[in-house]
Amino acid sequence: METPDKVEVHSVAACKHCGSDLASSPVILHKCRQVFELPEIRLNVAEHLAEIKLCPNCQKETEAEFPTGITQPVQYGARVQALAVYFNQYQYVSYLRVQEIFQDLLGAPISQGTLANMLVRAHDNLSQHDQDAKEHVVASSLAHFDETGMRVNGKLHWLHIASTNCVTHYEIHEKRGGKAMEDIGILPRFKGTAVHDHWSSYFAYGCEHSLCNAHHLRELLFAEEEYQQRWANQLAICLTDALKEVDAAKADSKTALPPERVIYYERRYSRILREGKAELPLVSTSTVVKRGRKKQHKVKNLHDRLRQNKAETLRFISDFSVPFDNNQAERDARMAKLKQKVSGCFRSPQGAETFCRIRGYVSTARKQGKNIFESLTSVFTGEPMALV
Repeated sequence: METPDKVEVHSVAACKHCGSDLASSPVILHKCRQVFELPEIRLNVAEHLAEIKLCPNCQKETEAEFPTGITQPVQYGARVQALAVYFNQYQYVSYLRVQEIFQDLLGAPISQGTLANMLVRAHDNLSQHDQDAKEHVVASSLAHFDETGMRVNGKLHWLHIASTNCVTHYEIHEKRGGKAMEDIGILPRFKGTAVHDHWSSYFAYGCEHSLCNAHHLRELLFAEEEYQQRWANQLAICLTDALKEVDAAKADSKTALPPERVIYYERRYSRILREGKAELPLVSTSTVVKRGRKKQHKVKNLHDRLRQNKAETLRFISDFSVPFDNNQAERDARMAKLKQKVSGCFRSPQGAETFCRIRGYVSTARKQGKNIFESLTSVFTGEPMALV
């Protein structure tokens, strides 16, 4: 560092060769070594004294106001609360281990009840930010959607993800489909392009749709390897060839493929599916006779889905703003799944809601290049990070 916090000079008293006194000799050069070290970690205690004065006229007392946020005789400040939430909600450190960290590093005995209150306070302070994040997704021209199972109080719930490249919104719900989407209130008002994994409930909404081709490639590989479907391999090559051409065009600062190349891939896609129909009867199905409509084989379902949703599958070719896959939502879901892996499940709906709101805020801060700890500190000072 050009400006270190402390400079310590080590003097030469005598010549190590002949023993001559060097105390009064001039220094001709310094050899420098720097040590990066943590300062002593201890809590800084600030005492606030509110004056009380007696009015000489009316003989009544007037008390000064404490600063905003100073509400208890003894309390932790914004940075201490932010640190506790950072460990528990961002790094997924358990309550017990957070207690140990505070005791060992800060000499501060913090109870699990106090930690729980900090999380609730952060949840409440992020109410407006949570609503702003929802509105940001609604107004976006493109958004990613996904859902994944999460257990709350021993019962299966669903974590719904709605995100862009700069905002993440999480919400937990007992349902996976349309009821949850209506209650959350994003998709019913969304008018852009929704990128998702073909869950049928998404198609109830009138926005544009784009399907995740990473899912398709995995399913096509399964069809080829397990059921020897040659058309599946051909279609996977078609999709990857199109992706390579689109990526090359983007790297060349182009905004679209030439119309003839779009038509080429559309026709190639349709031809592969048309010719692949001849392979489908070769796929064996169950010989057990059951009531009701005959269940189709999963490979036939895949073929039908790709045929019926050609435009949604190939949208990334004609619109360069649309990605090839839904990896954005899957990345946003991955950290929430890690929370479940660490903790097992949420013990109450309130705990799940608190996690969703805080984790959505943290994910958004990370996407916007903000410092996570400082962003959490601002939550407890009453000025959460603004969306950009």
